[in-house]
Amino acid sequence: MFTDFAYPNKFLSLSGLQVLVVDDDSDTRTLIGLILNEFSARVRTVTSARDALEVLGQWQVDVLISDIAMPRENGCSLIRCIRMHEDKRVSQIPAIAITAWMAEDGRAIAFESGFDMYVEKPIDPEELAAAIAELVGRE
Repeated sequence: MFTDFAYPNKFLSLSGLQVLVVDDDSDTRTLIGLILNEFSARVRTVTSARDALEVLGQWQVDVLISDIAMPRENGCSLIRCIRMHEDKRVSQIPAIAITAWMAEDGRAIAFESGFDMYVEKPIDPEELAAAIAELVGRE
């Protein structure tokens, strides 16, 4: 847990938001889950694009956070599939790409694929929470 994690922004709350995190790395999933719990979001984590699509069919998701570089089906393939979904509650989910790619190419690829925002790893807790708040209009 974040025993030394002081609420970086006491006025920023993600309370009531349901966030789906997709990353093949267990440490990253755990870290993002802990960060978002500190901001009062409800979080579900999955390891693959396939698992994410299954959860999207069962759980109302307010924001999707996905790694770009994953084995088998990457985050760009996932977001393209989501954007083409027949259910508007799924196809219009605000989405944040997370990646260790620091090149401008990574950012361009994320946006071209259909992500709304891009956050670089290592994840900064306040930056991630602020990005989510901006996407859902809670600035």
